[in-house]
Amino acid sequence: MLSKSVVSAILALTTARIVNCIPLESSTEGIRASIRWLPSADKVRGVNLGSQFIIEPWMAHDEWTSMGCGNANDEWQCVQALGQSEADAAFKKHWDSWTTQEDITQIKSLGLNTVRIPVGFWIREDLVQQGEYYPKGGLEYLDRLVGWCADAGLYVIMDLHGGPGVQFPNQQYTGHGVDYPGFYTKDNYERAYKFLEWMTERIHTNNNYRNVGTLEVINEPVHAGDYGSLAADMIANYYPTAWTRIRNREDKLGVAQNDRIHIQMMDQSWGSGDSKSHLPDTTFALYDDHRYYKWDGSVPTTKDGYISAACKDNRGGNDLIVGEWSISVADSVQFNDEFQIKDRPDQVDWYKKFWAAQAHTFEKSGGWVFWTWKCNWIGGMDEWRWCYQSAVAAGAIPKDAGSAASLSPC
Repeated sequence: MLSKSVVSAILALTTARIVNCIPLESSTEGIRASIRWLPSADKVRGVNLGSQFIIEPWMAHDEWTSMGCGNANDEWQCVQALGQSEADAAFKKHWDSWTTQEDITQIKSLGLNTVRIPVGFWIREDLVQQGEYYPKGGLEYLDRLVGWCADAGLYVIMDLHGGPGVQFPNQQYTGHGVDYPGFYTKDNYERAYKFLEWMTERIHTNNNYRNVGTLEVINEPVHAGDYGSLAADMIANYYPTAWTRIRNREDKLGVAQNDRIHIQMMDQSWGSGDSKSHLPDTTFALYDDHRYYKWDGSVPTTKDGYISAACKDNRGGNDLIVGEWSISVADSVQFNDEFQIKDRPDQVDWYKKFWAAQAHTFEKSGGWVFWTWKCNWIGGMDEWRWCYQSAVAAGAIPKDAGSAASLSPC
């Protein structure tokens, strides 16, 4: 996700068409489920497992400090500062404890049916080049995590959140904050394609991955307004080639047409261009929309303004999932008397309405995935406007994720 400094349905597979769906509860028949989808009227209702495999210190302050990463801006800087061996030990402790099986059980109990797992390309360690600094050893924890999700009956979106060379400047979510995005080159595209092919094969051959049904080819790339030529190159070259490489790998594996994964790209609303414009095919394509009213300067920064904006919004069709959103409000007002949450239990009811208005609107499309499940102190407080787990504990998000329509003020 974009940090504070930046302003800015799952589809079911049937023999001949795409319909709304919920994830198949689970299957252990053979090496993987032969049918992944059950038609249903339900929408995607999920949470991101942010900071599990790419730590964003702004939302995990105490965790970051306990790892010894101190003032490091990102994972790259932490590995550089600690040295590879010490960093690997610190990250392994984090990977083992940040998201537990109890978390997955709780996610399921709250009526959620999906998790989105952000990962960096470096989780496939042979893609890391000399002079790059990333933690090693995360794959076994990813394997374990997706297995827990499958056992719980949760659908998984696997998200290439941090690309080779960095796809967006000065963002912790890329794993390495740099001034200029280096992702948009032939060599770095090739590393990303290799990651996607490898993950596609893992999804189709490793039983732990049996509920991974969507593979997102890159998270939050550059905006066309800032990096026009880079965005255009991605639309014309990276997206269609990524699509082809994934489908070719599925052909090589003999994957049936109705058992192919969904391939996800950022929606045109993100501002990089029309991601579908150069694709060789759009069968089982999905689009990712990140809708943060917090950073939309056109939204009046009042309680009525936020509710009105959410209620009037229209994000797109069933092939679009709002893959990131929160109940946070603009930096300029988040701590004023109207919106402050610290020591203000009286604010909970309004934030529940804001949650419901957004979730209800997003369910007019394919559904939603909240950013994020868990935080570890933001700005020295339990900032539940970003953290689903603690928002539920505070009463600002209901214990039934499917209740948005009945609670919505729209």
